[in-house]
Amino acid sequence: MEKIKSVSELGSGDIKQLLLKYAIPSVIAMVASSVYNITDSIFIGQGVGALAISGLAITFPLMNLAAAFGSLVGVGAATLLSLRLGQKDYSSARKILGNVFILNIIFGVLYTVVILSFLSPILLFFGASQDTLPYAREYMVVITLGNVITHMYFGLNALLRASGEPRKSMMATVYSVLINATLTPLFIYKLELGIMGAAMATIISQFCMLVWQINFFSNKKRDIYLDKKSFKLDAKIVKDSLLIGTAPFLMNSVSSIIVIVFNQGLIRHGGDLAVGAYGIINRFAALFVMVIMGITQGMQPIAGYNFGARNMARVNQVLKYSIVYATIIVSIGFVIGELFPRQVASVFTTDKELIEIVIPGMRVVFAMFPIIGFQMVTSNFFQSIGHPGKAIFMSLSRQVIFLLPFLILFPSVLGIKGVWISIPAADLMSSMVASYMLFVEYRKLINKTSKPIMQ
Repeated sequence: MEKIKSVSELGSGDIKQLLLKYAIPSVIAMVASSVYNITDSIFIGQGVGALAISGLAITFPLMNLAAAFGSLVGVGAATLLSLRLGQKDYSSARKILGNVFILNIIFGVLYTVVILSFLSPILLFFGASQDTLPYAREYMVVITLGNVITHMYFGLNALLRASGEPRKSMMATVYSVLINATLTPLFIYKLELGIMGAAMATIISQFCMLVWQINFFSNKKRDIYLDKKSFKLDAKIVKDSLLIGTAPFLMNSVSSIIVIVFNQGLIRHGGDLAVGAYGIINRFAALFVMVIMGITQGMQPIAGYNFGARNMARVNQVLKYSIVYATIIVSIGFVIGELFPRQVASVFTTDKELIEIVIPGMRVVFAMFPIIGFQMVTSNFFQSIGHPGKAIFMSLSRQVIFLLPFLILFPSVLGIKGVWISIPAADLMSSMVASYMLFVEYRKLINKTSKPIMQ
């Protein structure tokens, strides 16, 4: 049987080269995924209007919730898969693949049924007005109907990375983005489908790559492939996958709540266009956040494999390099966000009033951007080595302990500026928590290896 050649190198190759090998494809994939969203926003803003951007921003909580269920299955299973590969347990790895397939269908169908049943009331609760509701609803009907496809696509892509195929995972995302970028202007401008056209292009592009992913995992010459036996749910695999995936699930779920509170604060103190401004800022910030996620995805199989093999020196090394690279990336984002907010906003819209709201908001939101890379890497590190409890706490500390109270307190005193200030304030506090937790973990790991995390 053909072995997965790239998996064995996780335990022996040069850490810096391995991280670059795994992270660069993941970064490209994540940036492409971000370009996905940015492209949609640009075409919607320029081709449909400023209120359409606000309507799109209203859907963010639902998008985060969908991502939460996707990560609950995909991220947890990918981490578990890396650990099993490090232990050379290929039989369990195949079962994990089949279980992910079934779980994504179950969660995807349930999510679709529930959301479509209450879509308009949900969007109104999220902050939609009579002007933005039609745009938000039109977009989310299509996206929700294609939710099973989205779950399957992202879930199988996570397993591609974890099984030693980062380049194939990258290409699946890149091709999906290219298809989407081709179809979106066609649907919006040529067929005049408006914001619904952007949603249709997204689902069609993901479906095309899902077909390719299923074909790839159907190759029985590989150690990891789909077979009839693997489609039977295994209680232990389901439990372990969902437990590990709980951290990103809670992070995305809480993000949905935060965005709801955020949007309501913006509407109260700035109106519909303030929500659109946040949509633009969020899309741009996500570009850099996605790069960090790509780095952590490159780190995940290396950290997971070596932790499973009890090679702590290599675990420490990959953490160190991941933090350094992440900090460099977010520092670049900080400079652009502080110095060129007008230019960034102008890419998304020509509406002068909307642009003037974006400028001060972006400068405040990006104030603590250089430190968020460290916080994100640390949280994902705990998840990668199978410590979901710590990852969950770190995720919740930023969102629940800090950001949510700030969003309630600051706007009551400072108005819309208080809404913006809440984000960098929460970034600062949560990074301090991450520093302490990493220091405690560092002391544990340093006793197991002569090579420290930070040299």
